[in-house]
Amino acid sequence: MADDLSGRAPTPDRPHDGALPEATYGPGVTTTIHVRQPSGGSHLALGTASETGDEMADLLDAVLSVASELDLPNMLERFVRVSVELTGARYGAINVLDSHGESTTFVQTGVEAAAAKMMGHPPHARGVLGHIPAHGVLRLDDLTEHPAFRGWPAGHPPMGSFLGAAVRVREQVYGYLYLSEKDGGFTDRDASTVVALAATAGVAVANAQLYADGARREHWLRAGQDITTMLLSGADEEEALAHIAATAREVADADAAALALPGVGGELLIELADGHSADTLVGAQLTPGGPTWSVMEEGTGLVMDSLATSRRITVPAMRAFASALFAPLQTSGRGVGVLILLRRVGTPGFEASDLATAESFASQAALAFVLAEARHAQDVAALLDERERIARDLHDLAIQQLFATGMQLETVRRRSARGVDPSELTGIVEEALDNVDASVRQIRQIVYALRDPDAATGIVERLRREASLARTGLGFAPSLIVSLDDQVVADGDYIVADLVDERIGPDRTDDVVAVVREGLANAARHAHASSVAVRVGVHGLGPTGTVRIEVEDDGVGLPKVRDRRSGTGNLAARSRQHGGTFSIGAAPAGRGTLLSWEVPLG
Repeated sequence: MADDLSGRAPTPDRPHDGALPEATYGPGVTTTIHVRQPSGGSHLALGTASETGDEMADLLDAVLSVASELDLPNMLERFVRVSVELTGARYGAINVLDSHGESTTFVQTGVEAAAAKMMGHPPHARGVLGHIPAHGVLRLDDLTEHPAFRGWPAGHPPMGSFLGAAVRVREQVYGYLYLSEKDGGFTDRDASTVVALAATAGVAVANAQLYADGARREHWLRAGQDITTMLLSGADEEEALAHIAATAREVADADAAALALPGVGGELLIELADGHSADTLVGAQLTPGGPTWSVMEEGTGLVMDSLATSRRITVPAMRAFASALFAPLQTSGRGVGVLILLRRVGTPGFEASDLATAESFASQAALAFVLAEARHAQDVAALLDERERIARDLHDLAIQQLFATGMQLETVRRRSARGVDPSELTGIVEEALDNVDASVRQIRQIVYALRDPDAATGIVERLRREASLARTGLGFAPSLIVSLDDQVVADGDYIVADLVDERIGPDRTDDVVAVVREGLANAARHAHASSVAVRVGVHGLGPTGTVRIEVEDDGVGLPKVRDRRSGTGNLAARSRQHGGTFSIGAAPAGRGTLLSWEVPLG
């Protein structure tokens, strides 16, 4: 059942009314014929003998066994095995064909593995095999006496009796079933059984292919979502392109994938490739008039059966492949590039369903690129706006104040030159110095706002935000008291809150927030408390002043053995950095824990 059976092309379909006319090709060579299949149903009527109850039960079991399998290779193996068992044939095979009549899946039983390997590729639907009708069966007493028989290939076992049937759903033929070598030859009952099984197998093949197509579409959709997530999350563009090529090759079961993108001078180049011969594909320039340019300009995908024989292919590396699929990376009429999928010679070609899913994936990837570009443009615009705001703040606040200070100092200089009493100039100089200090503070706030957006927010507000965020981990709201020289900072009292910022200074602000955050996190993880109090007190000015933080809970207290000290170690390091102190121990009330952290003000 290999290419040695090929000779003449298949005969045209002959008209029939459900029963094929009997034909004779020579002594002992006949086609069978007493099989009727009423339209719209699967019941079979035999013109010879009726099956017994046991035989019908076996047939139904076989039908259910084949129809219940969704995995195509497993289903085909089961179908061939059942066909051989029910008919008593020695050899059996099924050949599933693509839309071009080429074999995509060939499963056989009875022929030893070594002999099957020696015969090479599966048979084509030509020669004797090409005479299997779309309806009914081809039954031969001796297939070697058929006029289309042209001999056996090397290693092929001799075969005599033969029974062949099309595996189809309605009028679409998916492949052919071949049975051979039954003692005494095949009977009408065998023919009826094979037709029933072939009809069942046709439905099973269709279902398995639909199931595989659905899984493949789901994989394509998931791959497209991954690309969108990558691009919108800020991934590098070249990394995303490489991921598109690799993912498309894997999902499409292609040997190679390439991305053709527009170059600086308007040319179309293969910028990225993945898989077989990727190195030889990268950098290739695609000439106008070729399939890639057509897909790019028209926005419509294309499938080609053979690149090696096409005059439109000018890239030598692409001629090493057979089937190719071109899908436009296009969205809203804008062409981003072309996705090219390639398969080597000897592999199944791309189908229309492959093109549809690849086009959907390519469109989703192109849309993600456009959205990523829009987001990048938005980020650039926001950056320009921020630069304008910084320039405006520097001009309106710091520069104007420094200019006014300069005018004050110029006044001092002129009066000093006229011999004015220095005591009269002292006030002007002190005011100028205050203005310089204020300008320095404003410039420093602007700089810190650039380094950390939180720096533009006052420390009191940041501490209140930390207490609010801790509510989720604690299960309740902790209390927070911020005081300045023992005066509690009330909500909305921005004047006192600004004084707290000035006293603590930017060098210690982040440390204070970090200590409060760590204290609340420790209480949430270990204390099992019902209440937590945070107290932040600022006393005095300069080096003699201090900022003290206390986090107290009413929980279970410290464990006797502490394995992890990373959090408290960080708090101790922060205190040492500023020449302060840190301690953690039992709360004064005897229940719970008290964390204390104190450093001098700068």
